[in-house]
Amino acid sequence: MPRPIRVVVVDDSSLMREMLSAILEAEPGIEVAGTARDPYEARELIKATNPDVITLDVEMPRMDGLSFLEKIMTLRPTPVVMVSSLTREGSDAAVKALELGAVDCVAKPAGSEGHGIEEMAGELVSKIRIAATARLTMRRPAPTAKTLPTPRRAGSGTRFIAIGASTGGVERIRDVLTVMPPDCPPIVITQHMGPSYVPSFAARLDKLTPPSVQLATHGARLMQGVVYIAPGDRHLAVAKDHQGFHCRIEDTPPVSGHRPSVDVLFQSVAAAAGPNAVGVILSGMGRDGASGMLAMREAGAYTIGETEASCVVYGMPRAAREAGAVAVELPLAQIPAEMLRAFDAIGERPRTM
Repeated sequence: MPRPIRVVVVDDSSLMREMLSAILEAEPGIEVAGTARDPYEARELIKATNPDVITLDVEMPRMDGLSFLEKIMTLRPTPVVMVSSLTREGSDAAVKALELGAVDCVAKPAGSEGHGIEEMAGELVSKIRIAATARLTMRRPAPTAKTLPTPRRAGSGTRFIAIGASTGGVERIRDVLTVMPPDCPPIVITQHMGPSYVPSFAARLDKLTPPSVQLATHGARLMQGVVYIAPGDRHLAVAKDHQGFHCRIEDTPPVSGHRPSVDVLFQSVAAAAGPNAVGVILSGMGRDGASGMLAMREAGAYTIGETEASCVVYGMPRAAREAGAVAVELPLAQIPAEMLRAFDAIGERPRTM
C-alpha cells in the first residue's frame, strides 16, 4: 500500500481545524499530520512532520497566510492549498496566493449549510490529491526582469502566439509576460481557472507586465502589444477573416474535461493560422492541449513544451510530448526568448515533423 498523503492544517479557528481534519481523515489515503493555529506553530509542526501538503488560511494572528506562504516557498517549498474566506473566486488574495506558488485555492463555505460544506469537502480533497503530485523548487528572489527586444515583425498582424496552462500556470504566465516587450506579438492564453478569478488575474497581469492584458471578448481583433486571456467559463478560439485574426468566445460543452479548454484554443489556431503561429504548453494536470498542439504542429506551427524539471505538474506538457506534439522542450526560463525567436522565424525556417 502506498503511504498516505500527510497534511498539516493551519487555521486560527479551532472549529475550522476540527472540520478540515474530520474531512481529510475520512478520506482513504489521506491523514492529518497535525494542526496549527498560526504560522509560528505551523513552522515548528512542518519541521517536525515534513508534510506532503499544507492547508493554509489567509487571515491569522501574528502573521498573515500570504506572508507565511512566501516564506514556505522561499525556505521549505511544500505544496500548499489555500483554504480561506478571502480566497473566494474573484479575490485578489487568491490570485496573489497562486502567484506566490500555492497549488490551488478553496473557499470556505459562506454559511453553515451542509451542502456548502459537502461541496467544499469534495473540492478540498481533490485539490489536495493533485497538490501531493506537485513538484516544487526553492523560490529565490527574482532578479529584475530584463525585457526582451521586440521581434522585428511583431506588428505584421499575420502571426501570433498561443499559450495553454493549468496547475502552476498562474506563476508561469506572469513570469513569461513580465519579460515581454510592451509591443510584443499578439498572445492568446487559456489558463484553467474559475470564472470569477479571471478578471482579477487579468487585471493583476495588466499592472505587473509590460503588455496590455485583457479578458478576451468575442470578435476582439488580435493586436500587437495585447494579451488576451480566456474567460473562466467559456472557450477561447481564434478565427480568421479578410481583416486578420480575431477572438471567438464559445459556450460549447467542456473538452478534455475543461471549459475553457486548451485543446479548443490550439485546434482553432491550427485551423486558422496553420504555420503562422507559435504554441506553448506550460505546467498543468491532465492531457488538455495535447491533441490541439499536435494539430498545430501538423499544420506547420512551431511548438514548445515546458520541461519536467521546471513544471509544478508535468501532466499537460508530458501528454503533448508523448503525442509527438512538441518540437522542443525547454525550462521555463528559456521559453520567452525561444517563443519570440520562433515567432520571428515564421516563414524562414524549414518545417520538420
